[in-house]
Amino acid sequence: MHVRKLKGFRDILPAETPVWQQVESAVRRVFGRYGFEELRLPLLEETALFRRSIGEATDIVEKEMYTFTDTGGTSVTLRPEGTASAVRAYLENGLHRSDPKQRLYYLGPMFRRERPQKGRLRQFHQIGAECFGWEEPEADADVLCLLWDLFAELGLSGRVRLEVNTLGCAADRQSYVERLRASLAGRTDDLCENCRRRLGTNPLRVLDCKSPRCQEATVDAPAILDGACPECTAHFDRVRELLSIQGVPHAVNPRMVRGLDYYNRTTFELLSGDLGAQNAVAAGGRYDGLAETLGGPRLPALGFAAGIERLVLLLGDARPHDGPVAYLVHRGEGAVAEALRLRRELAKAGLRADLDYQARSFKAQLRAADRRGARFALILGEDEMAGGTVTVKDLAEGTQTSVPAAGLAAYLGNHGAGC
Repeated sequence: MHVRKLKGFRDILPAETPVWQQVESAVRRVFGRYGFEELRLPLLEETALFRRSIGEATDIVEKEMYTFTDTGGTSVTLRPEGTASAVRAYLENGLHRSDPKQRLYYLGPMFRRERPQKGRLRQFHQIGAECFGWEEPEADADVLCLLWDLFAELGLSGRVRLEVNTLGCAADRQSYVERLRASLAGRTDDLCENCRRRLGTNPLRVLDCKSPRCQEATVDAPAILDGACPECTAHFDRVRELLSIQGVPHAVNPRMVRGLDYYNRTTFELLSGDLGAQNAVAAGGRYDGLAETLGGPRLPALGFAAGIERLVLLLGDARPHDGPVAYLVHRGEGAVAEALRLRRELAKAGLRADLDYQARSFKAQLRAADRRGARFALILGEDEMAGGTVTVKDLAEGTQTSVPAAGLAAYLGNHGAGC
């Protein structure tokens, strides 16, 4: 085959989609309970949106965005993250005027041209949550409880840990950047080439580097928490107090930073030891100044994003059974038409059924029923067609019985075939 998928992109095949649906269903359940409403965002935005929000001196903007000029001469970009688009939608559609306090969430693909590896693709999928209009630390704690409960809903809370930090206010951050630069001034030779460049443009990202030499060089770097102003310190202490009251386990990571320019105050990551180097499964924080950066009023906000591919990796084989409840086996005059009718009746009753349109041998069709994971084989032969019945074979128990076709859905429902 000469035409293949692009590097860093992948097909999600039918055998995998049940676990994706499991994640998406859990998201909608948990977010709905917390009062979050779904927002659907475009894949393509003006490039200026991401340059202004994420920051010019970030890896994303400098080298990872899929950017091109459309036929109208506008520079456009496939969205590399969802927060900037959500804030743009919040402002452009006047939500900040009609009701500035909004809880929104979204699901969908993002795009970054970086080196593909386990849990990191060039087209990847995220769950995002954005909470607009509240500056209180109670909002931070509530969003973190939502995140923790989402992982509990998926059965993953025992496999992740929550780490938190504060970036302080804009003045705290600027002061910290200067202290960090000063502390690393004599160690530039110990940093990787990328971090030597970052030291001049975005020093906080040096603390994010996974290179062992950079981690060693920054082991004695100052902690931003030590220089936070009294207001930001009190905010962070209250968030932690509320998490403890709610029974959400967490630890302070004084080295945690967010490389995107818009973050301030509370920042957090949910990490797993089961994913290797790409161990962050969710991350986020406050971004109280982003709306103002994009031309709106200054509005408090916070949110997070979680990677669906990494959630799927964590779930592994813990996938819901999505095979048919029943498989219709048919032979003889008019049997396939009756099988189609019965399959439709079962579907209306909320039961999954499958069949082959070819009238192959009973043996071949029963093998197909087994391969598809069906619980029951519903046999329609000459005798059944003549008597208006169906022979129901329980493939788990090896038993079979004759059932009137008119009562088939009720029979299956009474014998453990869930909807």
